[in-house]
Amino acid sequence: MDNAQLSLEQLAGQLLIAGFPDALTPAPAPLQDAPQKGHLSGCILFRRNVENVDQVLSLTTSIHEATTHAPAPPFVALDQEGGRVVRLREPLTPIPPMRLVGEYATAELASHLSEVVATEVGALGFNLNFAPVLDVDTNPDNPVIGDRSFSSDPKKVARYGGAWMAGHTIAGVLPCGKHFPGHGDTNQDSHLALPTLTHNKERLDRIELHPFRRLINAKIPMIMTAHIVMSAIDPIYPATLSESVIRGLLRKQLGYNGVVVSDCLEMKAIADHFDIEQVVELGVRAGVDLFLISHTEEKWKKAHAHLVNTAQNDPEFAELLTQSAERVLKLKKNELLRLGHPWKPAQNWRDVLGCHAHREIAARLTAKADAGVDPTEKD
Repeated sequence: MDNAQLSLEQLAGQLLIAGFPDALTPAPAPLQDAPQKGHLSGCILFRRNVENVDQVLSLTTSIHEATTHAPAPPFVALDQEGGRVVRLREPLTPIPPMRLVGEYATAELASHLSEVVATEVGALGFNLNFAPVLDVDTNPDNPVIGDRSFSSDPKKVARYGGAWMAGHTIAGVLPCGKHFPGHGDTNQDSHLALPTLTHNKERLDRIELHPFRRLINAKIPMIMTAHIVMSAIDPIYPATLSESVIRGLLRKQLGYNGVVVSDCLEMKAIADHFDIEQVVELGVRAGVDLFLISHTEEKWKKAHAHLVNTAQNDPEFAELLTQSAERVLKLKKNELLRLGHPWKPAQNWRDVLGCHAHREIAARLTAKADAGVDPTEKD
């Protein structure tokens, strides 16, 4: 994987993860052809793409096998948080909401639960999970975070977010902290509208940023942006497109040098205000390394073409694009190549899903919650 040998089209491709609308097997031809050429960095699956575990394994395997001669292994991603945000259900082990983890688990148990999640999705070919949620749940009217958050206490969010990161790392699945710089106090859902937070910098530093700072110190490999306006930092652009938020706050002030990924660019907070070409150009200039385009083939193809065309005509933009591609490729080289390229399922993959040992770990949490046990007690 020699970055110097990659074409501009391949470098631009490393910045894009795409989704598709149906439960198809194998993956649609464009989502096999583009990664093979290096024109996509990977794929994301949603519940709409899932029929059963056999179909999912066949689908993910087809994505991996399509990249045998690609410049780098593909990201095969999903959101498997636990609670109400999961893409894969039974026969996988059911995991309660993170609110219960924060209220009733020790950090040790949280790490074990995380390892269960990552081991099971990893057995099905996923190598990137968009979790843990690092938003601090300080607004009871928040329509999108709520029990997805570990706590209203930023220190507890950091502690359990770190435990969740550790469990995924042990199991060999990349974790991704989200949604920077903090979606927990909004009263709007960025899937539907563009929220604005007016907190001052002291409040943001004390509450919203604390979990991210702690996990940056712990070397979390990927952080996802939020499509929200933080008016104290940038009153014009949402965080995903804000150079002040990404390059200024996240990179320079907090010292983060890992991969920054956008939340889906087809969410209304972004799509209602910017076209896809504007978004990826502003995003690269802001410091985003990876863009999620979760639904529409036409949009990720337009995004790729615009990245290439802009880089061809703007040397400064080309340098920024190359820096982002290099961060992505470094992560893939360090973390994905050791899983084997192309990845192949283990013969006993079915035995891992929802196994007795995993369900026992989940049952320890539900038993504590049912009994109202103090989480500081030993497991």
